[in-house]
Amino acid sequence: MTTPRGFRDRSDDSLLTLVGEIPELVRNLVMAEVDSAKKWASRTAKTAGIGAGWFVGALFILFWSIPALGTFAIAGLASWWPVWLSALAVFGVMLVIAIILALLGLARFRKIGKDDNPAQSVARDVKEVRDELV
Repeated sequence: MTTPRGFRDRSDDSLLTLVGEIPELVRNLVMAEVDSAKKWASRTAKTAGIGAGWFVGALFILFWSIPALGTFAIAGLASWWPVWLSALAVFGVMLVIAIILALLGLARFRKIGKDDNPAQSVARDVKEVRDELV
């Protein structure tokens, strides 16, 4: 007989049958934990790579935008404002863009710590098994 979740009713199984299935259950648990660790490592590496990409983007913008776009914007604004004020305004805008990109990268790196670590999952499983045995 199976339960609504698809598990078999084991209340009629003998003790030897249940004990004989322990190695398979432990093997399945270890395999599931290893698969979980692989998925976690993959997800964490992807998140770190995307975060690093945001930082590289921030550095790229900060490095190239000041001479290229800055000169163009300063020349354009200098027709209405003094040159020094035009240069200061363009620098401020580029700095704000670099800060926004750096914050996006930082948010991506902080996401790494929020994922469930497989080692914590194993520790939780061991604790539950100990609680059941006691």
